[in-house]
Amino acid sequence: MEEMDFKTFLQQKKIDPGGFANQRQEEYVRWKKLFDQVHPNSFTAQKLFLINQVRREFPLAKEEEAPKVKKAMPKPKMIQPKRK
Repeated sequence: MEEMDFKTFLQQKKIDPGGFANQRQEEYVRWKKLFDQVHPNSFTAQKLFLINQVRREFPLAKEEEAPKVKKAMPKPKMIQPKRK
């Protein structure tokens, strides 16, 4: 299993790593140092509420996605009772 780097982790959590590193440099360095020492799941458990706050402050730029086209649902068929 390949180890995940901190920037990839932030991108998975939908956080812009560049903006976070530029605006809150001290906190970014502390988080990176801790991330390098523990498993990503442990890091997430320790920083769960802080990750949500940072995600709101530094959202990852969304890539343009093609709108999804929904298929038309077929009409349900009513089964008529058999008549004598």
